[in-house]
Amino acid sequence: MNNKGIPTSDMAHTLKLLGDKTRLTIMGLLNVRECCVCEFVEIIKMSQPAISQHLRKLRDADLVKEKRKGQWIFYSINEEYSGYPLVKDILEYVPDSRIQLKELDEAGLRVCCD
Repeated sequence: MNNKGIPTSDMAHTLKLLGDKTRLTIMGLLNVRECCVCEFVEIIKMSQPAISQHLRKLRDADLVKEKRKGQWIFYSINEEYSGYPLVKDILEYVPDSRIQLKELDEAGLRVCCD
């Protein structure tokens, strides 16, 4: 365990998960706002099943949480996760995703989730 109270095994697992470009991109988007799978599909240009697999890994590790809104499931960063301070520090180095999310809104592609 380090001085921030995060077990080394949790740190290693978190770093392994965030070492994947797609999962790091997802976390960067979630650092701006909650999103649903269809938004990730449009921004990352990857199939829905592939995105869902990445989200499952993040959810299983407790890095993200989900909330149902009607038929849609929205994902957000789990700030209660024991390794959240590490995640927060890492996300400071991820390029800002606001432009991608704004373009998604302007293209009317977020509407499918409302």
